Amino acid sequence: MEPKDRERESNGSDFVSHHHHFSGSSFSGRCSNVYSRKDFPEGFAFGAGASAYQWEGAVNEDGRKPSVWDTLVHSRNISNGDITCDGYHKYKEDVQLMVETGLNAFRFSISWSRLIPNGRGHVNPKGLQFYKNFIQQLVNHGIEPHVTLYHDDHPQSIEDEYGGWLNRRMIKDFTAYADVCFREFGSNVKFWTTINEANIFSVGGYSNGLTPPGRCSPPGCSSGNSSTEPYIVGHNLLLAHATVSRLYKQKYKDIQGGSVGISVYTLAFKPSTSSKDDELALQRAKAFYFGWILGPLTFGDYPDEMKTAVGSRLPVFSEEESEQVKGSSDFIGIMQYIAATVTNMKSKPSRPDFDSDIGASITCTPMKQDLQDTPRIEYLQAYIGAVLKSIRNGSNTRGYFVWSFMDVFELLTGYDYSFGLYYVNFSDPHRKRSPKLSAQWYSAFLKGNTTYLGSQGIAQLQSNFSSSS
Repeated sequence: MEPKDRERESNGSDFVSHHHHFSGSSFSGRCSNVYSRKDFPEGFAFGAGASAYQWEGAVNEDGRKPSVWDTLVHSRNISNGDITCDGYHKYKEDVQLMVETGLNAFRFSISWSRLIPNGRGHVNPKGLQFYKNFIQQLVNHGIEPHVTLYHDDHPQSIEDEYGGWLNRRMIKDFTAYADVCFREFGSNVKFWTTINEANIFSVGGYSNGLTPPGRCSPPGCSSGNSSTEPYIVGHNLLLAHATVSRLYKQKYKDIQGGSVGISVYTLAFKPSTSSKDDELALQRAKAFYFGWILGPLTFGDYPDEMKTAVGSRLPVFSEEESEQVKGSSDFIGIMQYIAATVTNMKSKPSRPDFDSDIGASITCTPMKQDLQDTPRIEYLQAYIGAVLKSIRNGSNTRGYFVWSFMDVFELLTGYDYSFGLYYVNFSDPHRKRSPKLSAQWYSAFLKGNTTYLGSQGIAQLQSNFSSSS
C-alpha cells in the first residue's frame, strides 16, 4: 500500500503512506468489523501504483537513453521492460481505467533517463511533454498525482562516469534533476517521494546484486563490495533526500504548497521461536530494515544495533548532516509486501554483507497469483480494515495505494508473477488490460457499493465475475 497526504502539513514524519503489494501471505491483523469508504477521513487517498521502467516501455523512443535497469536486464539476458505495459502510448486508456475503478490518486515515477537522458544538462522536450500530458490527464479526471523521483533507474551514463550513488557527486545531479521536476510539474503535483524503498534499493543493488546496478562482492558479481557499498549508498540516498527536501522548502513550497517524503520497504517480521536469541534477532532485523532509514530521519543518526554490528563500515553523519536529515520528510511511505520469520544466526559468514551483519536468517512467505484472486481480496479487506483501525487509534495515515494498478514487469520476477488489479496480456501486441476479481472488489469498495465482505459476499462476487468472463 501506499498513501499520500492532503491539506495538513507535518513538520516531521507523521504522515504515513501505505503501499500494498499482495504476495499470498497470510495477514495476522485480520479485521472482522464491517467498514466502508465513508468511514475514512475526508480527503483520504485511495489509489494504486506503477513505476516508469515497469510500466512505460518505449525505452528507445523519443530521446530516452538507457538506465541502469536497462543495462542490468540486458546484460543478464533476462526478461525486460522494453515494452512491458506500453504505458507510454496507452496512458490515456489507463487513466480511463483508473476513473472506472474509482481511484482518486495514482502513484508513479518519472524516468530520469527519459527526462534528462544524460543525467544532467539538456532536458529532453519529448520526455518533458509526455509527463506533462500524463499528469494533466490524471488531474483532468480528478486523480491526484503522487510522483516518485527515483525508482532504481538512474541514467547509465552517470553510473559509468562516476559510479552513481557510490559517489557524492550523485547528490548534486539528483538535486538538479529534482529541481527540473519541481519547476515543470509542481503546479499539478503536491506529493513528491524522493526515493522509492531506499533501504531495499541499497541492499538489492549493492549487497546481493539482484537489482540495478547489480553490484556485490565477487564471485557473486563482477564488481562490488557487499560489506561497505550498501551503507555508502544508503547514506548518500539519505543526504540526497534531505538536500532535495530542503530545495523544495526553500524554493517551491510557498508557491506550490506540496510536501516531500521518502518510502521504506517493510516486512511483517516475526521471530521463528520465542527464544531470547530469536527475539533479539527480530530487533536487529527491524533496526536494519526500518531504523536504517527512519532512524536518521527521526533522530538524526543510525540505530545503535547497526553501529554495533557494522562498526567502522557504517558512514558517520557530520553534525550539520545530522541536522539536515533529521525531520526532512513530510511523510513516510510504508511499502508493505510480505511476512517473514527471523531466526538468529549462530555463526557469521567470513565475508560480511547486509544479511550477515543482521546476524539472522530471514525467510519470506511464498508468492501466489491468480486472475480470480480471492485470497487477495481477503488480504485487501483485512489490510484496509487494519489501516482504518490504526487511524481510529491515532495514526496520521493519509492514504492507501495498491501495488500494482496492472500487471507490470516486476523487479525480481519479471513476468513470472503478476500483482496487478488488472491483468495484462503480454503476448498481445496491444497489451490488452482485463480486470481481475480484486479490481472489481476494490472498485465496488471505492464507489461505496460494498462494505467489508464476508465469505458469502466474496462467493457472490466470484460468481458474478465467472459469469461475466
